[in-house]
Amino acid sequence: MSSSSVITPEDVLESLMNDGTIDSLRLKIINQLKANEELKNTTIKMVEQSKVLNTPGAEKQTKRELFDALRQELEAPVLEKASKSVWELILDNSGLGKEINDTVEKVFCRLSGKEPPLFPPENGDIPSVKETENDKGKEKEPEDDYHKEKSQPLRKRSFIDMNGKDENNVVDGAGENLAATEEHSRSP
Repeated sequence: MSSSSVITPEDVLESLMNDGTIDSLRLKIINQLKANEELKNTTIKMVEQSKVLNTPGAEKQTKRELFDALRQELEAPVLEKASKSVWELILDNSGLGKEINDTVEKVFCRLSGKEPPLFPPENGDIPSVKETENDKGKEKEPEDDYHKEKSQPLRKRSFIDMNGKDENNVVDGAGENLAATEEHSRSP
């Protein structure tokens, strides 16, 4: 693609799918879920406390009947917990989430002909204006919460934010109401 054409999210996704990156990331997510002891223990507790296994006569049912009944009872809550764990992995700014961001940025840069990184690193490698002033011999001024929040890079939304913890809030397609609400909730 030439650098003058607009690179769409679909272009980036297609490239990631074609070069096997999506499959690689999917495998990493699966392996991290398998290694998640908290998720395993929660699932085991859910099975042990299930109505199906604790109903009188459960021991007389076939394995197939028990499995089908367990699936019907526990599939949704177990998948919800697994989904939440996946979102935590994806949104993690230091682990897999960072790798996903970096990979998407590299592919976008390759397709658009731009040099990475497009955005400054979030780990504080680039000094703030106050730090540069301090280097020039001036004392660093303490930042109040408002300015500190403004100087930090945007963060990814959490799983709870993505699931709409405020379901009564009506927004237009551009999310205008959310932005206005967020801005008014900050203290000066």
